[in-house]
Amino acid sequence: MSRIGTIARRTFLIGTAAVAGGVAFGTYLVKRPTENPLLDDIADGEAAFNPWVIVNADRVTLIAPHGDKGQGIQSSQAALIAEEMDLEWGDFDVSFGMPSKAYWNTAMAGDVAPFMSTDESRRAETVRGIMGGIFKIVGLQGTGGSTSMPDSFIKLREAGAMARETLKLAASTRTGIPVADLKTKGGAVVLPDGTALKYTELAADAAGLEPVSGTPLCDPSRWRLIGKPMERLDIIAKSTGTLDYGIDLVVPDMVHATVCVNPRQGGSLISYDATAARDMTGVLDIVEVTNGVAVIATNTWYAIQAVNAVEFEWGKAPYPPEQEQHWEAVEAAFSEGSLDSEWRNDGDFGAAIGSVIEGEYRSPYVAHAPLEPLNAIVHVTDDQVEVWSGHQTQGMLVDAVAGVTGHSADQITFHNQWMGGSFGHRLELEHIKQAAEIANQMRGTPVKLTYSREEDFAHDFPRHISMGRARMIIADGKVEGMDLSIAAPSVISSQMGRAGLSVPGPDSQIAAGAWNNPYDIPNYRMRAYRAPELAPVSSWRAVGANAAGFFFDTALDEAIHAAGADPLDERIRLMGHDVSRKVLEAVGEMSSWGGELGPNKGRGIAYVESFGVPTAEVVEVTNTEAGIRIDKVWIALDVGTVVDPVNFENLVQGGVIFGLGHAMNSEITYSDGIAQQSNYHDHEAMRLFQCPEIEVRGLENAEHIRGVGEPPVPPAAPALGNAIFAATGQRIRELPFNKHINFV
Repeated sequence: MSRIGTIARRTFLIGTAAVAGGVAFGTYLVKRPTENPLLDDIADGEAAFNPWVIVNADRVTLIAPHGDKGQGIQSSQAALIAEEMDLEWGDFDVSFGMPSKAYWNTAMAGDVAPFMSTDESRRAETVRGIMGGIFKIVGLQGTGGSTSMPDSFIKLREAGAMARETLKLAASTRTGIPVADLKTKGGAVVLPDGTALKYTELAADAAGLEPVSGTPLCDPSRWRLIGKPMERLDIIAKSTGTLDYGIDLVVPDMVHATVCVNPRQGGSLISYDATAARDMTGVLDIVEVTNGVAVIATNTWYAIQAVNAVEFEWGKAPYPPEQEQHWEAVEAAFSEGSLDSEWRNDGDFGAAIGSVIEGEYRSPYVAHAPLEPLNAIVHVTDDQVEVWSGHQTQGMLVDAVAGVTGHSADQITFHNQWMGGSFGHRLELEHIKQAAEIANQMRGTPVKLTYSREEDFAHDFPRHISMGRARMIIADGKVEGMDLSIAAPSVISSQMGRAGLSVPGPDSQIAAGAWNNPYDIPNYRMRAYRAPELAPVSSWRAVGANAAGFFFDTALDEAIHAAGADPLDERIRLMGHDVSRKVLEAVGEMSSWGGELGPNKGRGIAYVESFGVPTAEVVEVTNTEAGIRIDKVWIALDVGTVVDPVNFENLVQGGVIFGLGHAMNSEITYSDGIAQQSNYHDHEAMRLFQCPEIEVRGLENAEHIRGVGEPPVPPAAPALGNAIFAATGQRIRELPFNKHINFV
């Protein structure tokens, strides 16, 4: 690529230097080893070799610090450690652990740096290194951006290898047999005569040793777990309904609470009348929280019924009250004064000659809407605070609670829980702060806050609203140019602002999925425009790539059809990245692209890269008299290494269903400043009977391992839209599609 992100890079580098200076960035701080949090309260006879492994006389416990939202990352983290420790699958305990800077996310820094994932230049690697240093110093522990596996893949295997070799050293010290003559198998050190000393038997010996570091990792040819089908550790409990999520948790003597906060996000509470609610069954108390009221009761049902009986007078929304005003604000942002960055300027679009195709595209607000509503238990005393909830940013949660209660961070204990979905919803902290506000007014009594489904929808921070404008140039049956502009409010600014943080430089998520695609379009200009802050928004599964990927790939498909070229062949011709080209070729082979289809059928193909994962998808539909039926989906993607093929396939299939369902049906709109959609009936996902057969192929050509939780989502919308066009001749440029066509 000739010129990428000129404005973005310069602004980002200046901002990075400022941030680095603010945290006294330096080689010493970056190279300094992180402290092992497991040593803070370790018992006699226990060995904690590093922050991820504890062994005592009874059990081996592995720490899996990334939050599990249903993506199966607890099992995958455990597998990485168990592989190197020679543990039998499942013959150990797993814990989410406590918040600690030792668990800083090594992979998030790379995604923050404004360089394409395919860019391995010295400049790009230098900036990634700087960002990694900042993340380590800050100690940012977080789960998101499909970074859990890239963050874990090396360091958790190293943790397992360290534990294994230290246990071998303990066995050598006890028996006098050289370490080189010892082996490990099934959670034991095996002596030359076949005697097996279980790790648990060696815990006390190992506790007094300096952990052995620098051991080479197991060669992939000897992997027993990685790359092999595994039964997820949580699958039986989830299948039998015995797993406790955050919403199921009970602690002694707790009371139940729910809230009603101004449905105009950020609007004030002017007054309220709780007379009727106070006399209702089960009500214990009614207290104020920021911009609203909480009802405390003997159970959640009583609390919700009572809060619905409170009469409120709300303040106005701090954003335009009507949906059309939001669209007008985004449209008005297409001006030089709102330019956030020029991400691409390859070739010379202005000098390109050929036929011109134009299009305007829209992507709406969309709710996260996980099945488990937001919840948290908080117990505040004068000396300490305990919190139980499922959350993605443990350290930020602790800081938020401290800000409410006045306790120091070391007085706050957070117990992370299983999450019944998130999709970015549990990155937010407002419900945690509300639970802390209530518990702080009831010191000594644990308070369980549970949102009603309606409150969960009303106070979601949805996917951002976005518009795209494209001009495509075609000549001699080829795509010769594209000028794509995207306008949207900043997700990063909105989300980080609520956490009290300011992120310098442009917001790469406005155009993610468009600026970072590795196509070699001869003349490609890509600009992002920052709309003013409207309704508060947040990261939604795959963040910017959903909208920008839909805009880019739909526009490209329009240009290819106008040129008379084959949609797959032309994408392959334009693709400038070998790994991505193989993904396109694979999905073409899987779907027998180009073969004869039956009557009223159509196929669409799309390629979108998000979080470094090239992903190509083919959707086949039938145009029936009642509407569009989705028949089959083929999807190929490359994550470098597939850790668990079964979980990989399930995650990809789930992402396809998630992406298709929201493209078909889902939208949040505002009237009088209030979200009009309040539950699943008016924010509908894909129905079971609509679900197509989904064929998945995971390629392993990429050099670096990547995560797979989000990348299957962005190609779904453009692939479906392109298939609808192929079947009907109707080009839909606005999501959701059901505003223009029916589905069966």
